[in-house]
Amino acid sequence: MNHYKSEPLKFHRLPKVESIENSRDFLNKVSTRRTVREFSSDPIPKEVLENAIQAAGTAPSGANIQPWHFVVVTDKETRHRIRIAAEEQEEQFYEHRASEEWLKALEPIGTNADKHFLDSAPCQIAVFLKKSFIDNNGEKKKSYYPNESVGLATGLLITALHFSGIATLTYTPSPMHFLTDILGRPDTERPYMIVVCGYPSENATVPAITKKPLSKIADFR
Repeated sequence: MNHYKSEPLKFHRLPKVESIENSRDFLNKVSTRRTVREFSSDPIPKEVLENAIQAAGTAPSGANIQPWHFVVVTDKETRHRIRIAAEEQEEQFYEHRASEEWLKALEPIGTNADKHFLDSAPCQIAVFLKKSFIDNNGEKKKSYYPNESVGLATGLLITALHFSGIATLTYTPSPMHFLTDILGRPDTERPYMIVVCGYPSENATVPAITKKPLSKIADFR
């Protein structure tokens, strides 16, 4: 059986005061994150995208398999192809598949089958989940806890982009098998999410909502 070699843990324990200050600073910064649907066409520096994806790749994963793949789409034609395919699914969703309860829940947000942001935003990051992978011996292996692992990586990706001054929209059309075809990914992967990203347009607005307070989302025992 193969085992990982051990190495010293690179961890710097902070003094209590500094730890509290850092946690408060992080909360203040991340609290300004909002889902944006109106984007400027201004391009994102490539290094920002590369750094954000590398940050996402530091996420924990089942058996350290790292079952994710990110496809960065900045090509205008490809982004438009994705929009056309996505809107076909959205029309079916809003007209036939969605329940009345679901549509009612979406009403305050004002979403519909028009996904113009897929064209207007300068970048789409398609996140794929690896259901299986080929190991170093050429054998096909199963991924463990892939949904949880890819969810953690996507959360880090969104946070890294936010800290770089980039706005995001998490988009999950259903089904989205079209991404596999358009982006040429293998059938061992499953489309997980599209992270639409860019700079907000000058006239961008977001719904006036409030987050649940700590007392509603956590217990301390």
